[in-house]
Amino acid sequence: MQRKAYVSGVAALLVALLAGCTGGSGDGGSTDDANPGDTGTATAAAQPGKYRTLPEPCSAVGHGTLDSLLPGIKQIPDEQQREKAYEGEATLTYNTDRKVGCRWKVQSQDATDHLLVDFERVVSYDNSVSDDTQAQELFAQKQAAADLPAPGASGSAGADSGAGATGGIRPGSSPSAPASPSASPSGSASGPASASGSPSVAPSDLQPRVLSGLGDEAYLDDALSGSASTAQQRTVIVAFRTSNVIVTIQYEEQPAVVGTAPDSKEMQDRARKLAAQLADALGG
Repeated sequence: MQRKAYVSGVAALLVALLAGCTGGSGDGGSTDDANPGDTGTATAAAQPGKYRTLPEPCSAVGHGTLDSLLPGIKQIPDEQQREKAYEGEATLTYNTDRKVGCRWKVQSQDATDHLLVDFERVVSYDNSVSDDTQAQELFAQKQAAADLPAPGASGSAGADSGAGATGGIRPGSSPSAPASPSASPSGSASGPASASGSPSVAPSDLQPRVLSGLGDEAYLDDALSGSASTAQQRTVIVAFRTSNVIVTIQYEEQPAVVGTAPDSKEMQDRARKLAAQLADALGG
């Protein structure tokens, strides 16, 4: 009787062990190497931006372009000083892989001109956000800070396609009609003249606006400071984004003669031409 009881106990133990080994197999239970909350699909990392480096900013603008933007540079009599003016001055930066810039300042008998070119390479540190998306968000903030007038605020609605665009006077700027040829320190008037001799370019075509055909997105800002009793300074800014690089051009001119205003169309045309050259150089 004792031998029978022992055999029965061993058999019961074997049955229990076999049940423990097969339990959970095929019943949807988790295995030892399963991670709680693991859905079985890995999140793909966002794509890096197109650009890994930035151009050398002081070499990005050619002599011919600087001659156009800074007319007084050719008037510098001393050759060494003239070459130094062409070289420009690099802006202070702590990471040349992320942000670089260069500025020029030239004074002539007619006006003082300033030019700043800035390159910023945007990098996202969030694996779920691409560099391009991060750059797009930063550019949107930059454009919002420029406080451009709403499309249709003055003239017809829509972005500038190159021939002319819409927009109203940017808050803080002074409305100003294009200067006459004699009043413009840069020389030419704002566009072809009509039979009466006045420029035919509508003021609304020169207002701050979104630009098309330049990089992935772009805008232009134009502000005039000062009054008729002082030398008025005009500041034209053209900013554009191509992939994960944001380029900003700031072009300023202050006439030497009190009561005159720099020519808006001429300054905008020069700044936009430079922007197109930089976009081509970036491959955007």
